[in-house]
Amino acid sequence: MIVTTTDVLQGMVIQDYLGIVTAEVVYGTNAVRDFFAGIRDIIGGRTGSYEQVFERGQRDALAELEQRAQRLGADAVIGVEINTGTINIDGAGSLLLITATGTAVRLIQD
Repeated sequence: MIVTTTDVLQGMVIQDYLGIVTAEVVYGTNAVRDFFAGIRDIIGGRTGSYEQVFERGQRDALAELEQRAQRLGADAVIGVEINTGTINIDGAGSLLLITATGTAVRLIQD
């Protein structure tokens, strides 16, 4: 399975467009991670714990995107875009949201 941000694949021809596929990954925040991120916010620097969460989330979202495309009979997902955001929960905290979207396609050799 090819998963790419481009809309053209060298040496391949798109035989069928199977539709848009999306995948969402949502992670809860964690009090300890929030505490240390707050300290980083004050003194500056990167928050490695959140970077790891987003990195894992992107991998999980792409894996889910690939699985959903395979269920459609796709050989590839093109034009992939990954977005991140938060979902606020009544002032009590927030959830981290990572989404991946692309177009599932069936390919033939050029």
